[in-house]
Amino acid sequence: MADLQEGQGEAEYLTLNRANWDDRAVAHAEHGGYDLQVFRDDPAHLTDVVRFDRPRLGDLSGLRGVHLQCHLGTDTLSLARLGARMSGVDLSPKSLEYAAALAADTGAEIDYHLSDVYDAVETLGRDGGAGEGGYDLVYTGIGALCWLPSIERWAEVVTRLLKPGGRLFIREGHPMCWSLDDPREDGIVSVEFPYFERPEPLEFDDDITYVDIGDHRIEHGRTQEWNHGLGEVVTALMTRGMSVTGLEEHPTAPWAFLGDQCVEHPELKGEFWLADRPWRVAATYTLQAVKTG
Repeated sequence: MADLQEGQGEAEYLTLNRANWDDRAVAHAEHGGYDLQVFRDDPAHLTDVVRFDRPRLGDLSGLRGVHLQCHLGTDTLSLARLGARMSGVDLSPKSLEYAAALAADTGAEIDYHLSDVYDAVETLGRDGGAGEGGYDLVYTGIGALCWLPSIERWAEVVTRLLKPGGRLFIREGHPMCWSLDDPREDGIVSVEFPYFERPEPLEFDDDITYVDIGDHRIEHGRTQEWNHGLGEVVTALMTRGMSVTGLEEHPTAPWAFLGDQCVEHPELKGEFWLADRPWRVAATYTLQAVKTG
């Protein structure tokens, strides 16, 4: 693990993680996992992640929304298909190339912006987005917050982007799930990684990703990541004038989060949970909050 030094540390994590996500964009778009063609073929298609939360999202018609850390834009496009006017933000140029091409191919009016999350307010204001206080909805999907060193700074960005009365909607990997190590050969699941936010990052170096990409491998595998406790996320939002209106913890996630110990849920398409006593682990959560005042 490397200690984060102000400025220098931020540059390091951004450089490493941007290179990794550029590689992942190619792997996910060209070698499996995201199946972008189905969005082109079926104008009603939604991602499994958005479909899972469809009852919670409510009516999005006419809402101005921004998807932070949008990757290939499949969730962004799904929200647009539900009636929102969407913007997308991501730090990976390659991800946004695929996202913009998908939007163009499907006739969706989505504006995409290259930016780190912490610079999103300024970037959106400068580059044709709604800017500060311009959004009815801020959306964040699975596997986003772990790439950010400070949940406090993230909450500040969310609050600044929203109009008074605007809503944050996030479904994320549960910090309990992120703290678990891969199962040992004897099947024991151990708590190996921090549950709470720490100043130093967790460093990983993997040539694979969370979806099946066949024989393709990630060239820039080194990443820096952080966990954020559920209480830390909620408190960071509340101290910035956000009122939590919904918090649900789920035993399922849209990937096999503990490898062979997970099976697909019998009723929820694309969702996985533990084969043995799945109620033992909170795998994901859905959080909603409204900007007051």
